[in-house]
Amino acid sequence: MLNRPPSALRDFLKSEAGGGVLLMAVAAFAMLLANLPGEAGHVHHALVHAQIGPEFTPKLGPMTVHLWVNDGLMAIFFLLVGLEIKRELVDGGLSSWERRRLPFIAAAAGMLAPACVYLLVVAGRPHLASGWAIPAATDIAFAIGVLALLGRRVPASLKLMLTAIAIVDDMGAVAIIALAYTQDIDWTALGCAAAVLLVMFGLNRLAVQRLIPYMLAFGALWYFTLLSGVHATVAGVLTAMSVPIKSTPGKPDAADSSLHRLEHALHPWSAYLIVPLFGFINAGVMLDGAALGVLLTPLPIGVAAGLFFGKQIGIFGGIWVADRLGLSRRPAGASWAQIYGMALLCGIGFTMSLFIGMLAFPGSAALVEQAKIGIIAGSLLSAVAGYIVLRRAESRC
Repeated sequence: MLNRPPSALRDFLKSEAGGGVLLMAVAAFAMLLANLPGEAGHVHHALVHAQIGPEFTPKLGPMTVHLWVNDGLMAIFFLLVGLEIKRELVDGGLSSWERRRLPFIAAAAGMLAPACVYLLVVAGRPHLASGWAIPAATDIAFAIGVLALLGRRVPASLKLMLTAIAIVDDMGAVAIIALAYTQDIDWTALGCAAAVLLVMFGLNRLAVQRLIPYMLAFGALWYFTLLSGVHATVAGVLTAMSVPIKSTPGKPDAADSSLHRLEHALHPWSAYLIVPLFGFINAGVMLDGAALGVLLTPLPIGVAAGLFFGKQIGIFGGIWVADRLGLSRRPAGASWAQIYGMALLCGIGFTMSLFIGMLAFPGSAALVEQAKIGIIAGSLLSAVAGYIVLRRAESRC
């Protein structure tokens, strides 16, 4: 009898908690390193921008550590995101409309409200409007890491709801990246990417279960997507959609399911290497007097307010309205105070917000740095407030 691996969702809640705590530590270390006095403070900048590869496209220039992480390793992260999305839709917590309804309502409201808050703050400044999606994303690793610090104070139903909301949130973020932040399309490269994608879905139709052909095609798809002008990380999600899955509703994951095998293999690499490395590369913000002055300018305020106020308004409001109208019941065993605390934690937008921030202002390093300051401020406020509320809240009997 085959020994089946445990549920990927249970693994997700455990590994992402540890990965979230590691991400916090790495981000703090990156900021510390960037703020060291004298020449020591330039070590982080020099490391991030060191050239270690060829020039794939004139638009990007020579490959640097920054590009390899953000355009390369993050494609693997998005491959895992895509696998999670497909598994949840086919064989998990989002496999029926009854299960999808509340997470979809909460996530949609939780993306719309932060964007509206941001646009209200930066109104009249059209050069900042492209940053509307920065506060719309939730960092599941960071949020689960905070929940892990609370232990049994948080009911399992609330952890599952946070995970489901974050998965739907990721779907929205992927769509935003593909549609809102793609410019100057190279149609020849895009056509080659489409051809590779057709081959991958052909492998799926032929019931090819070996992962090697899909991974080789993933490499080719990444390359052509990079050249096309569409952000290369989209290749990860598209690859995930082509990987075969064996549905086992109500049972442990099938040991011979290609998607489950790949998902379990990628989880530790993503949680303990790729995401922390991304945090280290991108969180090195100088917090001197000038940075603190910038914090009070429209862009950082808009991002921070979108994450802190927009997320809690959208997610808590979405769940409350759905429950009151009878569209869907709130998570079992969770009090409204705990649901509010969870909504606050959804304002932690660290990884995905940093990623979108760089896409929103590709030609302005100064605006990217301002966005980072707002992301750090809003995420920190959300994490602290959410932790305090959940620590003091009591479960519903």
